[in-house]
Amino acid sequence: MAAPNQGSGQALRFSSPQEEALLTLMRVSDHLHRAMQQRLKPSGLTATQYNVLRILRGARPTGLTCSAIGSRMITSEPDITRLLGRLKTQKLVCQQRDAHDRRVVWTHITEKGLDLLTGLDELIDQAPRELLKELTGAELQECIRLLKKIQGDPGIEPAEHQPPTGKRPLPGSPHRHPLG
Repeated sequence: MAAPNQGSGQALRFSSPQEEALLTLMRVSDHLHRAMQQRLKPSGLTATQYNVLRILRGARPTGLTCSAIGSRMITSEPDITRLLGRLKTQKLVCQQRDAHDRRVVWTHITEKGLDLLTGLDELIDQAPRELLKELTGAELQECIRLLKKIQGDPGIEPAEHQPPTGKRPLPGSPHRHPLG
């Protein structure tokens, strides 16, 4: 990519439409991630920590192993053990060894963790509407379709096109919060 002169007003030049699309997606992703981090900042949680707690809320009462948590996260976390250790120090999660296989450690969200999430629910539920307010319903559906196509999953229809169940998504379900 040819870099423009800073402040010259010169338009960015890209080597291809694909490069422009990729870089725009990366910038938008970073923008949205930072906006979510700002919303979570008063709680003392990072977006990754919030994501883990949300996943564990959805896995109640059985909890999950480290690898199961990692497989459900939005972004991969190379050191899930350390991340869980920090949450454990804050008393937001607890861990116990499996009764049948001592090598397996189950992680559960604590009442303190549940209370923290409950206090954040309204703020987090409101975030997608605020952050994507410039898009119409049709534009949102097209955006979802295109993003899923990029991800290699064009067969999944956006939630609006799925048969209505009459129920709100369960806490911790994939469509509950923008961070997970």
